Amino acid sequence: MLNKLLGLVGLVVLSFGVLADDWQQAASGLTGKSSNHKLAAIEAMLEFDDPRNAVALQGMLDAELYYVKADRQLVIATKSGRSFLLTDLQGESLGEVAKSKIKRITVNNRIRREIRSGLAMMALAGPDEDARFSAVRSLMANVEAEQLPLVEQRLVAETSAKVQDKLRELQAIILLENGDDAQRQSSAEFLGGRMDAPSRNALLRAQSDEQNAEVLAAINESVARNQQLLKLNRAAENLYFGLSLGAVLLLAAVGLAITFGVMGVINMAHGEMIMLGAYTTYVVQQLMPGHIELSLVVAIPAAFLVSGAMGVLIERGIIRFLYGRPLETLLATFGLSLVLQQLVRSIFGPLNQAVITPQWLSGSLEINGVLALTYNRLYIIIFSFMVVAALWLLISKTFFGLQVRAVTQNRAMANAMGIRSSWVDAMTFGLGSGVAGIAGVALSQLTNVGPNLGQNYIIDSFMVVVFGGVGNLFGTVVAAMTLGVANKLAEPFTGAVLAKILVLVFIILFIQKRPRGMFALKGRMVED
Repeated sequence: MLNKLLGLVGLVVLSFGVLADDWQQAASGLTGKSSNHKLAAIEAMLEFDDPRNAVALQGMLDAELYYVKADRQLVIATKSGRSFLLTDLQGESLGEVAKSKIKRITVNNRIRREIRSGLAMMALAGPDEDARFSAVRSLMANVEAEQLPLVEQRLVAETSAKVQDKLRELQAIILLENGDDAQRQSSAEFLGGRMDAPSRNALLRAQSDEQNAEVLAAINESVARNQQLLKLNRAAENLYFGLSLGAVLLLAAVGLAITFGVMGVINMAHGEMIMLGAYTTYVVQQLMPGHIELSLVVAIPAAFLVSGAMGVLIERGIIRFLYGRPLETLLATFGLSLVLQQLVRSIFGPLNQAVITPQWLSGSLEINGVLALTYNRLYIIIFSFMVVAALWLLISKTFFGLQVRAVTQNRAMANAMGIRSSWVDAMTFGLGSGVAGIAGVALSQLTNVGPNLGQNYIIDSFMVVVFGGVGNLFGTVVAAMTLGVANKLAEPFTGAVLAKILVLVFIILFIQKRPRGMFALKGRMVED
């Protein structure tokens, strides 16, 4: 009877031990001080298919996972004044406690790597395709031989071709380091042409360690192929940056091309029109704090009106008294640029202002592991051509455009035909300044908004206008894109400063042969 009773007690104790050996028991190791204890706890937790895993691990990454000192319960704590709001790992509120009642679970880089690997493994079984793809890429950053069974299991279950391909890439990296001769050779061949850094690095490591001649030949061939593709992708990236720089130069210079071409005015305050457009974007965002996504759309016409109105005031107040005196115009507009800069400093302060980038302009279009096209630059390229197209329609298809072309080609004859050239001058100057304001909106998404913003682009704008042909819209487009691409393609070999110098020297030599630029306007006034 006693033996039966002891056996029953033992069975109950064993049962409670099994019940206690659940996820909670595994996670209790996180409250220990030793990193090894925490790593062992994470490994034990991941053996359970429990939703609390994701909450706890993400909480550790975000420095929000704590435990209550009284009962060592794991909680998520967020600061609220001098106290902390607690929720358990299932999302239930536990109230508010003082900082002295809880203790944060600290992590180091080794633990962070283990956490990210664990989160990636959990995400592999999730329903979202993009999350699974990102999870595979996360695992590729920290490859371990123990991942192979999970990868092979997911390859069978995976339905997405994109995720399957990335899983095969991860499998090839693992086998290249841990497989037999045949597996290493086939993995080396598979990784040829793969641009992700983990794949390229795995091949380079294998190249220095491989002893088998056939496998080494396959590795060498894949490394050479990757190096060639890497150069091509870098060249494509530089070309993209060159086009985006050309688009910025186009937006900055196209307004100057209009005013300079029609009136022959050297407007040194043109850069400040760009600056006003950028600050208009900042003000619009301050007035629409809850609608950042829409604020940039509103800022475009607002910047055009603000800078355009300022351009009309400048023309009516200063420029119209100085026609035919280019040196005095240059000095007057240079002084005006200093006044506008100081005015902005007095209103907004001397420090740069932060302009928030809308969500739809953030991120990038990833072509491969090396080449990614940022959306802000891509949209600016498209936007610049839209602006030029709108200007071309305005100049070539409207009555105002007809008047502008008449004044450009022969001002005296236009006056004789009844065209009010003074009105055309004012509106044209306002149009050019308004377009510069739109350029400021675009630049606010690429660089800091400050009082000296326009000074960085005024010289480049004049170079574009002179190189393309004064007053020629098509020439401005070609010149801006040519100079932007040439600048960025030369930078890897010469450096940024020397590249600019070489471009300037090229323009000087070009102007010696073609003083009117690539596409010169025709007309008696122009020729005179």
